[in-house]
Parts: sequence; structure tokens; C-alpha cells
Amino acid sequence: MRFVLVALLLVLAGCSTGTDAVEDGTEFQFVSPGGKAELTYDGDDRQPVPPMSGEDLMSEGEQIAVSDFEDEVVVLNLWGAWCPPCRVEAPELEKVYEEKKSAGVVVLGINVRDYDRTAPQDFVRDTGLTYPSIWDPPGRSLLNLKGYPRSVVPSTIVLDKRHRVAAVFLRDVLAEDLVPVIDRLLAEK
Repeated sequence: MRFVLVALLLVLAGCSTGTDAVEDGTEFQFVSPGGKAELTYDGDDRQPVPPMSGEDLMSEGEQIAVSDFEDEVVVLNLWGAWCPPCRVEAPELEKVYEEKKSAGVVVLGINVRDYDRTAPQDFVRDTGLTYPSIWDPPGRSLLNLKGYPRSVVPSTIVLDKRHRVAAVFLRDVLAEDLVPVIDRLLAEK
């Protein structure tokens, strides 16, 4: 019995370290304190996103990388054609993209769990989406985001102009959720 209690205390102590995004070298390591679904990071709390890239959903063989959007605010959105909340969210993301792209904002979708490429391509065409998406059925582009819950779809990560994580939404978003965050990031020097 004593062994079980000691083991339980060690597990609990290991799980309780950290209260937010933590720094491990210079990589972003995701931690969701208290199971929050919306997180923001300021100043030194922001950590750079690791290199992220993948095949362009609409152009087979072409690659897209976060680094392609230097000095731009990047809104990364995990989505799937199979995901009902994504169907509501996608037009909202398109609205943000159209409204803010001339100011230096890009929306970059990351399509996950759609192993047949035609379904998400049809979704993009039928919905009239013009922002790019990475086709990444197994979610490999997110592996370097330590601890990021790849099972949460939809979810959105907002990167500042230096591609540091500024906000995370572990839920579906509307334009009204993103625009204030984006405007604040655009105003930063």
C-alpha cells in the first residue's frame, strides 16, 4: 500500500510542474493549465514554433512551410473535412484572411485525418476557401510541438510576426475571436 501511495505522489508531482507554455531550449512546449481551452502568451512567455511544413493540399508535390510567411502573423488552424465544427469555422477563417491579408496576416490550414485527399479538396472548393492548407493526415507537421493535443480538431494557434506562439484556441473560433488577437499582434513593433 505504501508503495502505491508513493508512486501516486510521484506521478502527481510530475504532472503538476509548469503552469503555462514552458521553455525547453528554444522550442515551444505546450501545456494547458487547468485544461483551459483558450491561452494567450505575452513577451518572454512566447516561444518560437518549431519548423513546420508539409505538402500543399491543393497542389500535389508543392511544399508549404510556416517560414514561407516571414514577418507575417500566422493563424494555424487544424481542421478536417469530416469535422462538423470545421464547416462552421472555415468561412470565419476565410473572412479573417480576406480582411487581414493585406496587413500581413496569413491563415494556414493543417488538414488532418483526411487520408483521401479528394474530400478536403472538395471541401476547400465548395466552401470557397482561398487560404492555403497543408495536407497532413497523420498530423506529422505538429510532432515538434511538444505536448500539443493533436486530437483537438478544430484548434487554432496564432503566431506573432516572429513566429512565436501568441495564442492557442482548443475550440472552434469565429472571426470575432481572432481579430482582436491579430490586431494586437499587428500593432506590436
